[in-house]
Amino acid sequence: MSVFERYLTLWVALCIVAGVALGHLAPAPFRAIAAAEVAQVNLPVAGLVWLMIVPMLLKVDFAALGGVARHWRGVGVTLFVNWAVKPFSMAALAAIFVGWLFRPYLPADQIESYVAGLILLAAAPCTAMVFVWSNLVRGEPHFTLSQVALNDAIMVVAFAPIVGLLLGLSAIVVPWTTLLLSVAIYIVIPVLAAQALRRWLLRRGGESALRRAVDRVSPLALAALLATLVLLFAFQGEQIIAHPAIIALLAVPILLQVYLNSGLAYLLNRLAGEAHCVAGPSALIGASNFFELAVAAAIALFGLNSGAALATVVGVLVEVPVMLSVVAIVNRSRNWYERPALTRG
Repeated sequence: MSVFERYLTLWVALCIVAGVALGHLAPAPFRAIAAAEVAQVNLPVAGLVWLMIVPMLLKVDFAALGGVARHWRGVGVTLFVNWAVKPFSMAALAAIFVGWLFRPYLPADQIESYVAGLILLAAAPCTAMVFVWSNLVRGEPHFTLSQVALNDAIMVVAFAPIVGLLLGLSAIVVPWTTLLLSVAIYIVIPVLAAQALRRWLLRRGGESALRRAVDRVSPLALAALLATLVLLFAFQGEQIIAHPAIIALLAVPILLQVYLNSGLAYLLNRLAGEAHCVAGPSALIGASNFFELAVAAAIALFGLNSGAALATVVGVLVEVPVMLSVVAIVNRSRNWYERPALTRG
C-alpha cells in the first residue's frame, strides 16, 4: 500500500474541509459548475467518476466473467441486503431517530421531508464509488462489476415501487431520465471506454503493456475521488455551514445503517463460505448508497431547499469517511475471516 493510500482518511478529511470552505467563501464559480448538468446529472462529477473507475475497469477481463457464477452465494447475499434489508432498515431507523428521538430538535415542518430523503438515499445501491472501495479491499473485480451491473438492472424496475411503498404514496413521479442517464454515465460509458482501451493495449504490447498502463493510471482513481469530494462539498458548503446541528442528527441513522448492512453482508458471506475477496466488496456494495441519484431524486420530488434534499446531502457527507472505516475493518479482519474451516474458496 502506498503512502497516499495509507493516509487516505487524512486526505479525505482535508478535501471535505477544503470543499466546504471553498463553497462558502467562493460560491459563485461552484454554482456555475453545479449547473453543468443534464437531467440533473452533473457532467463534471461524471467526468471525475470516469477517472475514478476506468483504471480499475482496465483490470477486468470480460471473457472471465462467466467464472463469477462460482460466487453465487456472494451475489445472493448482496442482493438480499441491498433490496430486502437496506431500504427497510433505513426507513425504520429514520422513523426511530428523526421521527421520534430527534423530533424535538428538528424543524417540525421538515420531519417528513427528512425521512423521505433518508429513504431515497437507501433505496438505490451505489454504482460508482464501490469500484474504489472494492479495489482498496483487494476485491474480486469480476464479482464487483457483475454485482453492480445486476443492481443497476434491478434498480430500473425496483427503485420507484420501493420508494413509493416506503413513503406511503399511491403514486410517485420518479425522474426516469435521471435514473437511466445516471446508469449510462456512471456504468455503461466507463465500461465501454475501459474495455476499448484494454483491447488496444493488449494488441499493442500484450499483458506487460496492460500492467504498465494500469500501474501508471491507478493513482488517477484516488486523485479523482478526492477531487470529487472537493467539488461535491463545495456545491453544498453553504448548506453544511448553515445547518450543522441538523446535519449531525441526520448523520446518526445513516451511520447506523451503513454499519448494520455492511456487517450483515460480511457475516452472511462468512457463514455461506464465500472467499474474502467476495465478502469484502459484498459488504461495501451492501452498505453504500447511490447518492448522486438520491440527491437528484430528492430535488426533483421535493425541491432544492427541502429537508429531503438536505438529508441526501448528509449522505454525501457521511458516505466516504464511513466507507473508509468499513474498508479498514474488512482489511484488518481478513485473518479472522479466512480461517480454513469456513472458507470454501
